[in-house]
Amino acid sequence: MTKKIDIKIDENIIKCPVETAIDVLAGKWKILILWYLKDEKKRFNELQKLLPRATQKMLIQKLRELEEDGIVHREVYPVVPPKVEYSLTTYGQSLKPILKQLYIWGDIHKKNNADK
Repeated sequence: MTKKIDIKIDENIIKCPVETAIDVLAGKWKILILWYLKDEKKRFNELQKLLPRATQKMLIQKLRELEEDGIVHREVYPVVPPKVEYSLTTYGQSLKPILKQLYIWGDIHKKNNADK
């Protein structure tokens, strides 16, 4: 027998903007998806090849979440077999400088910790 537990969340708590950003971009797949879409649109299979450790289900879920947040655009072409392409929206393009800085920082960090 399971016991139901009610958890009350205070919706009046104002989130820090960093917390808001983390809520939207949380997890490693979303940021990697954005990294691969930063310069050009990609088909689902292309993203799957670039992210081989992400399951198909996870990739679909994260793409949908990014689409719901207005960061990624999903274009479905009326052809057989179906063709779907993903790209950054104009709003999503605003993340490009942040993605570039993450890349630079990650590269520096990797080099600084190469001995470990």
